[in-house]
Amino acid sequence: MWKERMPRTSLELVPLAVADERDALIEGAVDAAIVRLPLDPDGLHVIPLYDEVPVVVASVDSHLTAADDLELADLVGEVIIVPHDDVLRLDVPGSVAPAFARPADTAEAIATVAAGVGVVVVPMSLARLHHRKDVEYRPLRDGRASSVALAWVAERTTPEVEAFVGIVRGRTANSSRG
Repeated sequence: MWKERMPRTSLELVPLAVADERDALIEGAVDAAIVRLPLDPDGLHVIPLYDEVPVVVASVDSHLTAADDLELADLVGEVIIVPHDDVLRLDVPGSVAPAFARPADTAEAIATVAAGVGVVVVPMSLARLHHRKDVEYRPLRDGRASSVALAWVAERTTPEVEAFVGIVRGRTANSSRG
């Protein structure tokens, strides 16, 4: 869509850590960003887009993979690995904290899970991003969803940013803003 509507303007996708999203916007490292909420909206335009389903990532050998979906009660007694880049901040009653340091990121947490140690709860897109043959994931029915939004600095709304917002919101090239 971008290439069709803005053929003379390149679009560069820049991965951002959740902790760096706001700073990247404020400092001008990016013009707009798909962000995880909550995000301090001061000085920003923030448009909520969707809520993402949380999933439990477990080793393919885990008994948890026998179910089509899970509930928090199914995780009682499980070792819950929480990486430093955790976006859900989910409390799992009756779970067990690991006896090792928190992994640096989700990829490392999923690698630990693949080795048969514990489970990790992440938004579905992160489970898909870090998919491996030795893990599976199941939706967590009563887990907190992760809200995703589009954000940009209000005072730096350019025609290019407006075009990007329109594309993300599903506007056609001929539709009016709104």
